[in-house]
Amino acid sequence: MTANKTQENGSKEDKVCTNDSCAAFQKQYLVRDTQAGIITATMAIPLSIGIAMMSDYPIQVGLATVAFASFVGWLFAWFRPGNFIGAPGIAAGLAPILAMGVSMFGIQNMAFIIFLTASFQALIWRFNWQRYILMAVPTYLVEGLLAGIGLKIVLAFIVFTYELPAGLESVSEFFSADRVTAIFLSIIGALLFLVLFKRYKDSKPAIPYFILILFGIVVSLFFPLAMLNVEDAELSLALPIPNFDSFSIWMYAIGFALMLAVIDVIEQVMSNAAIEKIDPLKRKCNSNNSLLSIWVSNMGSSFFGGMTNLDGLAKSSTNRLAGAYTKFSVLIIGIVITFFVINVEYLEFLPKFALGIIMVFVGIKMILGLLHVAHHGPYALLLATVCGLLVYQVGIFEGLLIALAIHAVISFVIFSRIENMSTNTIVRGYFNKFKDENGLN
Repeated sequence: MTANKTQENGSKEDKVCTNDSCAAFQKQYLVRDTQAGIITATMAIPLSIGIAMMSDYPIQVGLATVAFASFVGWLFAWFRPGNFIGAPGIAAGLAPILAMGVSMFGIQNMAFIIFLTASFQALIWRFNWQRYILMAVPTYLVEGLLAGIGLKIVLAFIVFTYELPAGLESVSEFFSADRVTAIFLSIIGALLFLVLFKRYKDSKPAIPYFILILFGIVVSLFFPLAMLNVEDAELSLALPIPNFDSFSIWMYAIGFALMLAVIDVIEQVMSNAAIEKIDPLKRKCNSNNSLLSIWVSNMGSSFFGGMTNLDGLAKSSTNRLAGAYTKFSVLIIGIVITFFVINVEYLEFLPKFALGIIMVFVGIKMILGLLHVAHHGPYALLLATVCGLLVYQVGIFEGLLIALAIHAVISFVIFSRIENMSTNTIVRGYFNKFKDENGLN
């Protein structure tokens, strides 16, 4: 009975959420939120390192983005809470997209791309356009896109599991004694991680990450292993001014930023739907409020060359299972990660094989996300799979556009012939069905 009353009182306070009531609510769960923040940061640091590397961004910049987004997320939770236990961070699903942007526009122009992305997200937030974006881009296509990106992540980081220090690389003999040792240690580490993940994923999800890193540090004292190298990015504030030399580059930059903004928004809405289900006090999420925090964080990070962010499900789930009840845990995450932004030399104790195991695991989970599409039916599963393959083979931007075109042709041409309906009827039916399923009426 007491628990029910607490839950009801917590919900009432969250709805009102004046400064005083928020302060009282956070004080009630201060110890739990502090512990949760430390545990979640333990998992978030290696994950953020891997995502930054996959994005072709400096590791220090990636961590600074997570810290900044955490502070902004905690600040906005006082008066515009989007969710209550979501942990901000750089998304694995956006890593290859950012890497593609770095390749096309150069790292010196990515600050402007992120600024432009934030501007589009600000418009989406201001007019609450997220509802219509979800109508245009089905969630199962997003799952397919993430599966294709997951495959890219797996192939990019699998090499970390057998990489050797530069001085020990052998041109003539691949399976040298040192290489076999590195592979053997990677297999042991992967098995250890999977066993611990299966055992603790529903209670203490940070344990497998922590133990794997500790295992890697210990064995690196006895065996020659490739270690993480972190260069000082010399973070500084600057205006995100672009240097494009042609009109076509400008047009492509606008299209690229719009794609990045839309995918970021869709991922946040999908994450919020899951975060709402795991909230310990069953509080409702407000995705538009979450978008406010996201675009402000993105726009702010563009002034120090940062990346995009969102409240990722992996970190948010860890935050919840670690005992978080409020966004105070996010403040703790920001403080812990800020320490490593300032003291990046401590990150060089991390062996690459441990980071490789974590990122390959993340990639496989993204690929297995296709299984979530099964309840949409065989058509959705097939199209999502095709989208994933296109994203991997053709490119992220091009793959998604081709998949959307295929979906449009099937929906508006083939279905119209089979059902003998006009295009307007199909469009109205599609929108009405989506509104009914998502409670937008």
